[in-house]
Amino acid sequence: MVDDTPVWFITGCSTGFGHELAKLILARGGRAAVTARGADRVADLVADVGARGLALDLDVAKPEQIERAVAAAKAHFGRIDILVNNAGYGYQSSIEEGEDAEIRAQFEANVFGLFALTRAVLPILRAQHAGHVINITSVGGLIGFPASGYYAATKHAVEGFSDSLAAEVAPLGIKVTCVEPGPFRTDWAGRSLKQTKSRIADYAETAAARMETTSGYSGSQPGNPVRAAEAIVALVERAEAPRHFVLGKFGIDAVTAKLRDRLDEIEGQRSESLATDFPETVDA
Repeated sequence: MVDDTPVWFITGCSTGFGHELAKLILARGGRAAVTARGADRVADLVADVGARGLALDLDVAKPEQIERAVAAAKAHFGRIDILVNNAGYGYQSSIEEGEDAEIRAQFEANVFGLFALTRAVLPILRAQHAGHVINITSVGGLIGFPASGYYAATKHAVEGFSDSLAAEVAPLGIKVTCVEPGPFRTDWAGRSLKQTKSRIADYAETAAARMETTSGYSGSQPGNPVRAAEAIVALVERAEAPRHFVLGKFGIDAVTAKLRDRLDEIEGQRSESLATDFPETVDA
């Protein structure tokens, strides 16, 4: 008998959203390839589920591991239906004090690794004429906060990528959704967070203050990762998937306020903007 239970491929499953999502899917009888930088870090997730779970080594910053992991998942399950690009981390600094090596490393994980994995999975989804790509971005993919300029840049990049991807693959039956969490009780602001402390006095009230606040609230954020996982699973089951799915009250309030302000700003310059076109010609 052919098993038509959807197959999930999830990155960054050792902690946080990826861990809770994989645990939920497998507990509900689903199938999933769960990945981390070391399959031993996610072995507990698949220990009691038999062939429904597959633990894989995957550092998304290493292209050769991407190819191996996707091939292994395809060989094991025969298909991939839902790709969840969750792996990534935060880096905070003032723009001026950002360290080149840290910036590039974050782009390798948050952006280029995500791009490469998506490219590797797309031929499978395209052959099936069905599938769903879920990119875990952030409220920071829609808003730039002090100290998060480089992190926001990675998430803005994924949002733009996802816009284009959605336009290309919608006719092929493939859905694309960005999930944009606000502050959740994951390790993002704890052990996973990297910071370059600001030593320039002019940034004391902006970048430095926000870095202190961020590292100080780890473990007390309002967002619940278990509930987020439940919401993502429910999202995949919808007939029509949204392009954006903002998670948490902070996120909803911040994003809607930002978008209203941006729209007001653009509309407020309508006449000046329209004046930059060539004048319309009237046919004789």
